[in-house]
Amino acid sequence: MLCLFDLDGTLIDSELGIVSCVRHAFRQLGVPAPAELRHWIGPPLRHSFGPLLDHDPALVEAAVEHYHQRFHQIGWREHTVYPGVEAMIQRLRDAGHTLAIVTSKPQRHATPIVESFAFADAFTRLYGPDPRSPHSEKASMIAAALADFGADPAQTVMIGDRHFDIDGAVANQVRGIGVLWGFGSREELEQAGAHALTHTPGELAELLAA
Repeated sequence: MLCLFDLDGTLIDSELGIVSCVRHAFRQLGVPAPAELRHWIGPPLRHSFGPLLDHDPALVEAAVEHYHQRFHQIGWREHTVYPGVEAMIQRLRDAGHTLAIVTSKPQRHATPIVESFAFADAFTRLYGPDPRSPHSEKASMIAAALADFGADPAQTVMIGDRHFDIDGAVANQVRGIGVLWGFGSREELEQAGAHALTHTPGELAELLAA
């Protein structure tokens, strides 16, 4: 089976790094940052910055650049792997599944994070969006993965914590599995059409083994 994993909120808790970089971007622009930033984890940056910067293209691009500068220097290290993830990945690998990552992070940010994992070599490929895109590209990245691996959608799963992951799965007729330890809610994942929901990495491993 081809198992495609989201990164933020699925393999890692990246709240500290992402929130710190968002606050840095607003600070550099002299604009007050929202008090609540947890919901920024998942959507494309331009999608989130736009409404708070009057959809001014120049300001939005400046905010994105400030974010990327800090993330490249510091933010990529400000994460932790969720408990149980390493054991779950090893179990799936030992079972012969093919593993890849499909993330909303640009590859230049996602690559050093993944390379820092003790289990980095479990993942065959890493898919990240065009850093200039204001849209979630999960659907197109999942389609690219299916083509690259020559995978049958019926033998593929997309695993993530936000509706973007499930939306991309549905668009490709792939089963979308929602994880409840990340940044999305049960309601969000159910409304998007998740095939199943799991509470722990161990439970996810059991589900995929079945």
